[in-house]
Amino acid sequence: MHMLVAYDVALDLIRALRPVVAQLRQYSADTADQVERAASSIVLNLAEGDRRHGRDPRRFWAMAHGSAGEIRGALDLADAWGWHVDSAQARGLLDRELGLLWGLTRRTRAKEAPSRPTVTMKGEPPRDHLSDDRAASQPRR
Repeated sequence: MHMLVAYDVALDLIRALRPVVAQLRQYSADTADQVERAASSIVLNLAEGDRRHGRDPRRFWAMAHGSAGEIRGALDLADAWGWHVDSAQARGLLDRELGLLWGLTRRTRAKEAPSRPTVTMKGEPPRDHLSDDRAASQPRR
């Protein structure tokens, strides 16, 4: 098992997409190839991002997220063209993958956000941010 759950789900997604890609190929070889490349890109970007440090992982996870969106677009395209493609299982895994990737990109942003400095009057003890907000909404005496 890989360190990132999203990596394992991406591999499951590829397994679920194999029959979908075969069905897509009957209608459009280009679309089938695009789905294969996008699914592979998710796995490869997650693997590379997991080995990076600092802000760098988020860049790879964002690319993986974009590739997952590309697969969703290809499946929507197949539906719009009326191609008979059974993508229900793949769509379920894709939705999970999109959620995991969204969480990865957002979690890292939250960790990188600079913390808000606590401002106090001379002689007052520092307050947490919640109490600062409450104090600001109450009238001064």
